[in-house]
Amino acid sequence: MKKRITLTAALVAVAAAVAAGFAVAGSRDDHEQPITGSALARASESALAETGGGRVTETEVGDEDAYYEVEVTLPDGREVDVHLDRSFVVVSSSADRDDSDGGESD
Repeated sequence: MKKRITLTAALVAVAAAVAAGFAVAGSRDDHEQPITGSALARASESALAETGGGRVTETEVGDEDAYYEVEVTLPDGREVDVHLDRSFVVVSSSADRDDSDGGESD
């Protein structure tokens, strides 16, 4: 009987570990890691200086184009992605295209 309880407990522990592993792996693949803390303040400041103002609407650490990515929504509704290096220096920026009317936004 003691052997059966031990085996059952071990199987439950393994199942829980596997489920936790899938949850962690899924969260890494499905969600971007936002910028937090003092890095968020510094990245936001750099991005807003690059765009000349607006509102920070999304951030990401480890972006494929640079170390940080900050999305800024301008007062006219356009969005600009600002890419920063680890020192919060602008690497590049690009306005998102709006093809809903069949043309590009300027």
